[in-house]
Amino acid sequence: MNNLFWEKQAEKLDWYKKWKSVIAGERPYKRWFTGGKLNASYQCLDRHIKNGLGQKIAIYWINELGESQSFSYKQVYDEVNRLAFGLNNLGVKKGDVVVIYMPMIVQAIFSMLAVARVGAIHNVVFSAFSYKSLKDRIIDTNAKFLITADYSLRRGKFIDLKFVADLASHETSIQKVIVVKRTNLDISLDPEKDILYQDLIKNSKDYFEPVQVESNDPLFVLYTSGTTGKPKGIVHSTGGYLTYVNYSYNAAFGDTKNSVYWCTADVGWVTGHSYAVYAPLMNGATSVIYEGAPDFPNPSIWWKLIEKYKVNILYTSPTAIRMLRKLGEEWLENIDLSSLKVLGSVGEIINPDIWQWFFERIGGSRCPIIDTWWQTETGGFMICPKINYKLEDLKAGSPTFPLDEIEIDILDEDGKSVPVGQKGYLVIKNFWPGLTLGIWGDNKRFEETYWSKFKDAYYPGDYAIKDKDGYIWFLGRSDETLNIAGHRIGTGEIENAVVKNINIAETAVAAIPDKIKGQNFVLFVVLKQNNNLDNIILEKEIINTLKIEIGALAKPAKIYFVESLPKTRSGKIMRRVLSSLLQKSDVGDLTTLENISCIDNIRSVIALDKI
Repeated sequence: MNNLFWEKQAEKLDWYKKWKSVIAGERPYKRWFTGGKLNASYQCLDRHIKNGLGQKIAIYWINELGESQSFSYKQVYDEVNRLAFGLNNLGVKKGDVVVIYMPMIVQAIFSMLAVARVGAIHNVVFSAFSYKSLKDRIIDTNAKFLITADYSLRRGKFIDLKFVADLASHETSIQKVIVVKRTNLDISLDPEKDILYQDLIKNSKDYFEPVQVESNDPLFVLYTSGTTGKPKGIVHSTGGYLTYVNYSYNAAFGDTKNSVYWCTADVGWVTGHSYAVYAPLMNGATSVIYEGAPDFPNPSIWWKLIEKYKVNILYTSPTAIRMLRKLGEEWLENIDLSSLKVLGSVGEIINPDIWQWFFERIGGSRCPIIDTWWQTETGGFMICPKINYKLEDLKAGSPTFPLDEIEIDILDEDGKSVPVGQKGYLVIKNFWPGLTLGIWGDNKRFEETYWSKFKDAYYPGDYAIKDKDGYIWFLGRSDETLNIAGHRIGTGEIENAVVKNINIAETAVAAIPDKIKGQNFVLFVVLKQNNNLDNIILEKEIINTLKIEIGALAKPAKIYFVESLPKTRSGKIMRRVLSSLLQKSDVGDLTTLENISCIDNIRSVIALDKI
């Protein structure tokens, strides 16, 4: 481990007090820059003001109704200071957890930075989550304060967020609820508990001294899904996390001080934390923040925003790219995307054909695609191209190589490195500053989840191969790996092969039990619009492709052609819903499902045929 490398990265931040040691502690609880003191809000705002960048635009905010606002770094700074002063007056202090349950409005970002400014810990909860999901997080963190909005906006409809917040906070540790009033619609306010955001900051002072926190004091806790069903509260430090996010952002996207940057992720996810809020603000970039769906009010909205704001860097998900491609290229007509210089992909494996369309049609065959692999627990990119890679260095569908000082290996069940081209479990063999401090209140689960499968290696739960040139290819989650007659096949491997068919927009694999093979799978396929090919012919093509690409074992028990796949608002395919529909069992909680109408369609398609 090169401590000098990480020390140089840490020195790019502003510290009140320098660290005593770069790294200390026993695995898996390594701690970075111990003794050092800093503040996250200062990194994002104060130092830019001191460097004369106060009038530079920090954020362009737009929603699907066409409303827009722009905020300079000085305006963001002023708002964050006033909110921090108000929070402090309410009794928020260092180490407290403040839950933020808000849509993609600028006040969500202000709230994150203000909480950090007072030395507290933010827990952002995705605004589409149910009251039960919100309540579970409040209970788990024992939070006393909740910041929310009266309504969120999605596909032209206002959703009563305050009502959900009230249900969730009832009979919990929450003492005060701060409400951003963004509409003229009615909401209920409890005079003992609720306070309007606007009232809180109205009489606040314009400056609140940032609270100095130790490098390993938590900056935030963010919940992510677990295989047991109970979400895991992933805790991130202040110094190590900010150091790593800053490094990885610059390695991937370069110097963005003069760039307009758009990360389309919601702040409720780690991508939103790391690469929509902290990284661009730390680097003085101008960010675009859009509240709405990528295809509403019509499928040209993203392209028009890129043209209007002259976006240079677009960082988005394969799901969004697939959706927009499926809706047709006519929405790209007469739109100038020449401002784009860099594209990025996050959240899932990007199929080579989607990569190629993104590269050619959106990037004009000139923009590198920064295909990133990482997870909530890692804090930032682990494997991705660097900005200085040449276009010919990229391979469609591969995130290429690990970043500096990240030691990757691919192991078999016995913990031995697999040969080139052989599938295995990806592990990280060293430590880096962005690694989570642990799971909130559950060290045992942290150790069992990430450190028990292989000795002396962090196990993220992904299946991968390394090709002869050293490029890494992901084949899906290991818990999404099929075991057919003793042979392991990644779901991503199957899906990549299927979508090579030019008539197919996207597909998803669902595992089913098989009396002979132990396990088999069903394919759900969404066709591109205006496709007139017979389904029987398509089935034969798919089966033949899988046989050629993977082998005879990769033959689906059934192929269902459906209108759309069940997805969360963040674009994740809800595979458990597909499995439940196949088994005709309860589909469970659908509060995070974006396109609920797809359920009836899939159910009716399945009902027409029996496996």
